[in-house]
Amino acid sequence: MKTTLNLDDRILRAAKVRAAETGQTLTRLMEHALRDHLATADSGSGDFRLQLLIKHGQLVPGVTVDDRDALYEKMEGRD
Repeated sequence: MKTTLNLDDRILRAAKVRAAETGQTLTRLMEHALRDHLATADSGSGDFRLQLLIKHGQLVPGVTVDDRDALYEKMEGRD
């Protein structure tokens, strides 16, 4: 599956270096790191219930869910 992530520049640079050092693609390195992290996560800590914070708002002119760049510009104050 293809997805987009926003990563810290330093982490991404380090991951690219590690991938090159080990002869892997960046995708393969990320898959292995995530798989290892998930495998070692404490899964026996009991039930977990995620509480969602729900905010009611209104549409912002000029921003749609189809235009990620416009949303980012609005969030960063670059109208």
